Amino acid sequence: MKTALDEREQRGLYRRRRTVASAQGRELVVNGKQLLNFCSNDYLGLANDERVRAAFKQGIDDWGAGSGAAHLVSGHTSAHHELEAALADFTGRPCALLFTSGYAANLGTIDALVGNGDHVLEDRLNHASLLDGGLISGARFQRYRHRDTEDLAGKLEQLKPADKRVLVVSDGTFSMDGTTCDITATAEVTRKHGAWFMVDEAHSLGVTGDRGRGLVDPQQHGTDSVQILIGTLGKAFGTQGGFAAGSEELIETLIQQARTYIYSTALPAAVAVATLASLKIVAEEGWRRERLAELTGRFRKGARELGLELPDSSTPIQPVILGDERHALQMSAALEELGLMITPIRPPTVPAGTSRLRITFTAAHTDDDLQKLLIGLATVSGI
Repeated sequence: MKTALDEREQRGLYRRRRTVASAQGRELVVNGKQLLNFCSNDYLGLANDERVRAAFKQGIDDWGAGSGAAHLVSGHTSAHHELEAALADFTGRPCALLFTSGYAANLGTIDALVGNGDHVLEDRLNHASLLDGGLISGARFQRYRHRDTEDLAGKLEQLKPADKRVLVVSDGTFSMDGTTCDITATAEVTRKHGAWFMVDEAHSLGVTGDRGRGLVDPQQHGTDSVQILIGTLGKAFGTQGGFAAGSEELIETLIQQARTYIYSTALPAAVAVATLASLKIVAEEGWRRERLAELTGRFRKGARELGLELPDSSTPIQPVILGDERHALQMSAALEELGLMITPIRPPTVPAGTSRLRITFTAAHTDDDLQKLLIGLATVSGI
């Protein structure tokens, strides 16, 4: 193990945890130093919202600290049930099912739906949890070129599935690039070839769409178009957990067969209570999404003026592509000296040669914060 760890260190790929000594927010205290936080997924600034915190405290008073058992034993409370109904309504699906994390939702859902002899086709840049789900399922696993529906169609046409299941899986918003899936085009390709379509809306829900409903607009894409929708609660919603949403038959299948659901202790009911509060805020306070769009547009304009390389992203995920792993580490360290916390992202999280600074915005960021970020990037750009 030591040899492998040493090699990882030499290649600039060693990962280190940072110990944060403050609540989540636009500013964090790290190693005794106050830093502007540009690497969180708390897109709407709800993780430390006083209303969400108050609901969490009330949930603790009503339900205690833990659920004590899995959902299928004695851990499924009326608070969990109410949240599942609210998430189904929010996403425009008949039913929803809570998981302990988005990772667990993806892993458990894919593994429950396909197996030996079936087929899984995934976007090459999908999140690790989606790729892992396809790999452990035992199905025949392929990756198609990023957001390339022609490549996907070509691979689907080569299949001879007979009575076997075919599942196409894509992120809605890709977490390391900020690019988005063309839901309509991909859904049409999967429908044409008789495949199921699963979309992970982890970085889209709350951030995009009418009332924050994400890229899978229920008015355009029902369960006949996108059969499986996955969401997470630890990003725009500011709490913890994940969920799957879809038809009653889908959710019942997951209850019976999704191992990450069956064999995990349920989320604390207090988390469900807090999420019900944040879900209401997400739907009602559209100014948060407007603020994100404003910050993103102004940042992209400023970054272009600095000559920085950015992917084509209109989301609050704005990575600065640097290429070399050590360069990304050096830039991150230099920015921290200027009071800016931006995590360097390196392989295997991203493809080799595309190491980057993954900049993310929250609705809580101020105009002054944005200006400090652009000045910081200009200062260290010559490193």
